[in-house]
Amino acid sequence: MSALTYETSDHVATITLNRPERMNTISPAMLDELCDMLKRANKDAEARVVVLTGTGRAFCAGLDLTEASRGEGIGGGQRQAPETLDLSHTPPTVLFDMDKPVICALNGSAAGYGMDLALGCDIRIMANNAKLAAAFVKRGVLPESGGTWFLPRMLGWAKAAEIIFTGRTLDAAQCLAEGLVNAVVPADQVAAEARKLALEIAANAPLAVRAAKRMMRMGLDEPFGTHVQHVYLQLLPLFASEDFKEGVASFLEKRPAAFKGR
Repeated sequence: MSALTYETSDHVATITLNRPERMNTISPAMLDELCDMLKRANKDAEARVVVLTGTGRAFCAGLDLTEASRGEGIGGGQRQAPETLDLSHTPPTVLFDMDKPVICALNGSAAGYGMDLALGCDIRIMANNAKLAAAFVKRGVLPESGGTWFLPRMLGWAKAAEIIFTGRTLDAAQCLAEGLVNAVVPADQVAAEARKLALEIAANAPLAVRAAKRMMRMGLDEPFGTHVQHVYLQLLPLFASEDFKEGVASFLEKRPAAFKGR
């Protein structure tokens, strides 16, 4: 059985963590495979939106520390920083750099690395019995895969500090109240709700959606004046696209648009 699966239908690519017997913990081999699947989805001409989910009762319980406990694998025997550090082919970096929207369908709880992975997605739909566990400091590490970057931006410094420094676990209601997830639904409806939202996004002009996400990402670190200039430069090729013509025509003709991504 493959630890990860990939399928595309109706312009939605679904990547599934498929290791339920290990609560979808991420093994060293899965890190590379997940990177490859995310890159595949970003290049897949048939995919306009990506859904990341898991099988079983957990979304992802973090990194698989079984090998580390033996001094092997992730974190095993690592006592000093490497001489060179290239994180360009790691899931958090690849996920952050993706232009296509990514929806995390939290079929179950996410802890540690799994929580960071969920936070790296653009939108999160969470099962009502799921939890997010920022248990890093309880294991002697820090949020190593994006949590220290995402949480202060999502929650503000003080709230992020409280969650990270305590290693707190948040239930679904708390996650929704804090704005960490977009919606909380019954566990058996997570996949359907995520797909419904994915299809709604996929019905829009894909070039425009990707450009909007690209600009949102750049805007995180840009002053306003610089950002609006970059937005204008992104707008010019969209004006020349077939999708822009279709968008205007469908509006005037009062019909659904049929975008082709050109």
